[in-house]
Amino acid sequence: MFLTSFQRPFFVSLVILIFSGFLQAQDSIVVPLWKNGAPGFEKRKNDPELAKDWWVRSIHNPSLTIFLPPKEIATGAAVVVCPGGGFRNLVFNSEGVQAAKYLNSIGVAAFVLKYRLFRQDSSGYTDLHPRQDIFRAMRLARNLAKSYNIDTARIGVMGFSAGGEVSGWVAYHFTDTYYTIPDDIDQLSARPAFQVLVYPGPLVVPEKVPANAPPTFMLAANDDTCCSEPLIQLLRLHREAKVPVEMHLYAQGDHAFNMGLRTKLSSIKSWPQRMTEWLNDNGWIKAK
Repeated sequence: MFLTSFQRPFFVSLVILIFSGFLQAQDSIVVPLWKNGAPGFEKRKNDPELAKDWWVRSIHNPSLTIFLPPKEIATGAAVVVCPGGGFRNLVFNSEGVQAAKYLNSIGVAAFVLKYRLFRQDSSGYTDLHPRQDIFRAMRLARNLAKSYNIDTARIGVMGFSAGGEVSGWVAYHFTDTYYTIPDDIDQLSARPAFQVLVYPGPLVVPEKVPANAPPTFMLAANDDTCCSEPLIQLLRLHREAKVPVEMHLYAQGDHAFNMGLRTKLSSIKSWPQRMTEWLNDNGWIKAK
């Protein structure tokens, strides 16, 4: 094919865009939590999701989006990431993809969960359904571990805001079942090895932290009127149960500072480094 001097730059740019899109598409792997759709809602499996700017809505086929670290730095650890959004939206990019990319940079695989949103208008769901989703997600991550060279003893959970509530549901109640039609995956343990809570919502707080709950790293800003108080309550409960806990309560930062990429506050910008130090100090991201 002959291209004029005017056409050549356009053609090269088009090839770059197509190739870049291909690379982006290959950057992650999407795995539905259930092959045939969520139990009881199989007919909604193919209903399209809605996505715009920072949010995703209308999640009817809950899934894990898997982001893997480069093989040369992979530690064998993994985290199931639960974005927030008040159960009306899912903050998938800022509290899902960006979190996954950071985890990948320290050698940790990330499984970003799209769970059902029971507060979205006319969703037809209750809080039972995201509970089913996180329990299934932890078990599915454990089922997939061998395929991605992940150590099943080092799979944790991480949640932001409402996603912190989702995280806590499995971290503090992991002996529950939350399945309707059990299969082989449902026979696996849902217990996370560790937990990271980032400005978690009030539903995260259990009546009691069990003595075998996972060690927890948690943080929020003191001026967060929604989600700083849960940390105070969880700190007391962890100490009563003698379950290891590390808490960072920053003076400023308000709510939804995500991975600290948009703030001018040095302390908030660097919070992911505090998490990395905690993971390292406790041996979660030791080299294989």
